[in-house]
Amino acid sequence: MPQPKFARESVTVMTEMVLPNDTNTLGNLMGGRLLYYMDIAAAIAAQKHSNRIVVTASVDNVSFAEAVRLGNIVTLKAQVTRSFSSSMEVYIEVWAEDIPAGVRVSTNSAFYTFVAVDQTGRPIEVPGVVPETDEEKDRYASALRRRQLRLVLAGRMKPQDATELREFLQVS
Repeated sequence: MPQPKFARESVTVMTEMVLPNDTNTLGNLMGGRLLYYMDIAAAIAAQKHSNRIVVTASVDNVSFAEAVRLGNIVTLKAQVTRSFSSSMEVYIEVWAEDIPAGVRVSTNSAFYTFVAVDQTGRPIEVPGVVPETDEEKDRYASALRRRQLRLVLAGRMKPQDATELREFLQVS
């Protein structure tokens, strides 16, 4: 088993400027382009944590709470919240900043799951995560519930086997 790493070691911050080619006809950043940025930032965090090639396994619900406008600066922060045998959950936060107006707003957040693979594409073991801050500890603790929900929704786990979800929802 690889040596566990502190959660902070995987933090990745990425910054992009929204240019005309990135926008729709309303002058807003296209959702697909934002998902592209989020996937890159999350993949970098997962690679930093695992020191391995990683592939995207899933993306949780992404809601577009605020429009990101032409000329805005987009900042993404990604961090591994928890790892399992070969997979890692990564939390991504996104902000848009209008520098001339001095306005910065939170626009999105999501959880991505990555799997570390070897040179032949087979899953490989990854280090554990050591959370330090209260926020890291909360995300770490709730990651197992999110994982079980993902597996149930994907049909890879029976609902009755999702013990963390049953306990959380207080269902027998």
